[in-house]
Amino acid sequence: MLKKPFDKSALPSRHVTEGPSRAPHRSYYYAMGLSEDEIAQPFIGVATCWNEAAPCNIALNRQAQAVKLGVKAASGTPREFTTITVTDGIAMGHEGMRSSLASREAIADTVELTMRGHCYDAIVGLAGCDKSLPGMMMAMVRLNVPSVFIYGGSILPGRLNGKDVTVQDVFEAVGQHQAGNYSDEELAILERVACPSAGACGGQFTANTMACVSEAIGLALPNSSGAPAPYENRDQYGKASGEAVMLLLEKNIRARDVVTRKSLENAARVVACTGGSTNAGLHLPAIAHEAGIDFDLGDVCDIFRDTPYFVDLKPGGQYVAKDLYEVGGVPVVMKELRKAGLVHEDCVTATGATMGEELDKVALEADGRVIYPVATPITPTGGVVGLTGNLAPEGAIVKVAGMAAEDQVFTGPARVFECEEDAFEAVKARGYAEGEILVIRNEGPAGGPGMREMLATTAALSGQGMGKKVALITDGRFSGATRGFCVGHVGPEAAHGGPIALLEDGDMITIDAIKGEISVALSDDDLASRRAKWSGARETIYASGALWKYAQLVGGANKGAVTHPGAKDERHIYMDL
Repeated sequence: MLKKPFDKSALPSRHVTEGPSRAPHRSYYYAMGLSEDEIAQPFIGVATCWNEAAPCNIALNRQAQAVKLGVKAASGTPREFTTITVTDGIAMGHEGMRSSLASREAIADTVELTMRGHCYDAIVGLAGCDKSLPGMMMAMVRLNVPSVFIYGGSILPGRLNGKDVTVQDVFEAVGQHQAGNYSDEELAILERVACPSAGACGGQFTANTMACVSEAIGLALPNSSGAPAPYENRDQYGKASGEAVMLLLEKNIRARDVVTRKSLENAARVVACTGGSTNAGLHLPAIAHEAGIDFDLGDVCDIFRDTPYFVDLKPGGQYVAKDLYEVGGVPVVMKELRKAGLVHEDCVTATGATMGEELDKVALEADGRVIYPVATPITPTGGVVGLTGNLAPEGAIVKVAGMAAEDQVFTGPARVFECEEDAFEAVKARGYAEGEILVIRNEGPAGGPGMREMLATTAALSGQGMGKKVALITDGRFSGATRGFCVGHVGPEAAHGGPIALLEDGDMITIDAIKGEISVALSDDDLASRRAKWSGARETIYASGALWKYAQLVGGANKGAVTHPGAKDERHIYMDL
């Protein structure tokens, strides 16, 4: 391992450690117990999203200590800092969900500001919950420093009546309870056993989807995303990540050397073949934006369309993240994709080697239970599908993993709701009819504000046994735990005057996930006539504060719902200042 002194003359930390003029700065480091040798070494930011908000993040503080040991072993000086997270499982189903997507930008911004303010030379970022993973990766790419990402790990599955259970089962049990099919006592038992450990939600929901992305895109060490949070070997991955970032620093391999158009395509493949969360269609374009790469929802969905779905994970399948890890994890998944010619092997990874070189080391094969052979997939196309049409000119997205082909086409009359709360109350009261398409609008990034997830509503529908009997469309988002025919990210959103703003009860809508279409039986003239009468964006109660600022800045979901111009407009590289 590296033990030679670093030449810091070209590194950012020289601005706070080198020369007589930096004596006041060095005095602060001596105050914190650093030695002269440690001050002379590269400074490595060890960023975590640790907090006591939820089990997703509770283990990150301990794991950061292992990362710091790795940095020190490779002659670096780790500087630990934390940022926020908003945990979707607790923010779900109420006003708190408006903070979730906005927190992704806050995470990226605060990590950037901390790195810049203290002139750190490289970063190891640890994250556990949905938005914290892309937020951390976005910061890495924005700063373009040597970077290694490490996931905090998934939660262990709960057990009830001989079956694995997850938080998804609890959300759906609420629907069964509302329908009179689940007692207070049963619900009380389930809520106590569903989440038995630290770690992020165990199915292939957003956190585990983006954890798989971190490996596939090359920012995380191979197989580092798989081990559940309580497993002691998470510390080994942490230490190895600390050592790896020092090697990247020595070789001057930066985040944008890793995150390229090809590596984004690799990541989208892994989302598709694992039946991952539709939120990846939001986060991959946002990560690309930080690198100045054009890679929008349409590009993501093109890859989803021709990628086989062959990993049987919840919510569409049977297994959880722990099961995937135990049969070889993302490396085995990517090895199967490679057999089909669906991996760019020349992409650089966090190890300093290429993806192809890393996959050459993988001895395990698909087990046929959790990971099917790519030659005999569960379905021939991806578990997530993009849609376009006169109802969504900028696109929309739907998760079809686990759905039969006959359930992927739906035509029905619209029942329009102006917000999620209205829809949820109607679902609780059975104020809808079989065959309808529920429309929830004004929930986009700007119009919400915050692009809330609709898990409470979709889980209630599933719990009532109506998941296949109605469809749902929204300019908001869906949780990775959502099941049923649920279309999200409809763009342009209602607040920006998209066609979804013009819908009325009874309009006939067709969703065809096989053809990739979403349309309403209205002519262009009909839509133009309604637009002329449209009263404009619905006012919200958020007229100040962080959510107001977010609503003013945020762009369309098809480009990642980003809030700044991105790398195409930047005039400097932080590390080269």
